[in-house]
Amino acid sequence: MAGILSDDIVEVRDQSEGSRLYTRGNFGYPRSGGGVDLDLIEATYLLESRRLEVVGPEGAMSFDELFTHSATVVEGFDIKYLVYRDLRQRGFIVKFESGDYDISVFPRGKTMSNSRPEFMVRAVSERNAIDIATFVRQVSEVKGRNRKLLYGVVDEEGDLTYYIMNIRDPAGKIFPEPMSRKPQGRLIRDRVFVFDCEDAEALRDYGFYGKSMVDCLQLSLIEACHLVGKGRLAVTDQDGGVLTFDDLLERGEADQDEFRIRYLVFSDLRERGLVVKTGFKYGTHFRVYQASPDDCHARYLVHAVDDDGLRMWPEISRTVRLSGGVKKEILFGRIRKGSVEYLEFKWFKP
Repeated sequence: MAGILSDDIVEVRDQSEGSRLYTRGNFGYPRSGGGVDLDLIEATYLLESRRLEVVGPEGAMSFDELFTHSATVVEGFDIKYLVYRDLRQRGFIVKFESGDYDISVFPRGKTMSNSRPEFMVRAVSERNAIDIATFVRQVSEVKGRNRKLLYGVVDEEGDLTYYIMNIRDPAGKIFPEPMSRKPQGRLIRDRVFVFDCEDAEALRDYGFYGKSMVDCLQLSLIEACHLVGKGRLAVTDQDGGVLTFDDLLERGEADQDEFRIRYLVFSDLRERGLVVKTGFKYGTHFRVYQASPDDCHARYLVHAVDDDGLRMWPEISRTVRLSGGVKKEILFGRIRKGSVEYLEFKWFKP
């Protein structure tokens, strides 16, 4: 089967051959008068599969000649081709796209004539930076089209890992009851200690705050800042001076990285009825429980990012793999104009 290279398409002009390509694999787009037009990714795949010969201005083209030509015409061709090729070999009907999304994927076993795309795919290198704001926009766009967003990430050896993205709305069951007392805490370095046993018990009952020691309750600075802001805790320094919410927030920003955005995500999660504890041992900001930590395991791992937050794919890969290994869901809490949106990254096998 022969195709003629014409700029950024390959023309299969024979009507029967073009029809066979289109009906048996949904390759190309029908030409007026018969045959099909193949985009460069389709033509390169068919040439590699020995199902097509391509003729250029100087005669028959080899795979490397067509691949090299395509790479000069289509930006990021090598990455897009590897993702396209992998999905085709998995048995999907896939079509190359232009614009924000690189490939549309139809449900397995379906064709273009009897279905609509199930996934919109971005093909990226592991070395690409991740813009969280772009992710949120794309997830919303794709969901509005009743499709799912999938990222195909190509590593330096050409192997692929797929991630599916969703917007999540986490919710829990722990909503604070009224307190009959206002506990007192003392700031020592970067944490607050509550030494009165009844005060400590009140905070535990209020929402499982802090970590119990034999004769006191230890609160993180973020927990203390949140409780003072809610009027549920009074904090003094070691000299007895009263510390306000602003004092604690300023102390946190001075001593800890990303304290403000972590505080905003922590507070938002708490308002959703979730119990929030440090996620340090998992390599994230928080581990999050939907109910009492005494009765259940943490469901989520949450990492706070600002609106301009950029991440690299190896960082995402490590976090997602770890969360899967410990059977938890990883969410990125994105701070935007004072509110928090939660984006889920999940490893996916097409």
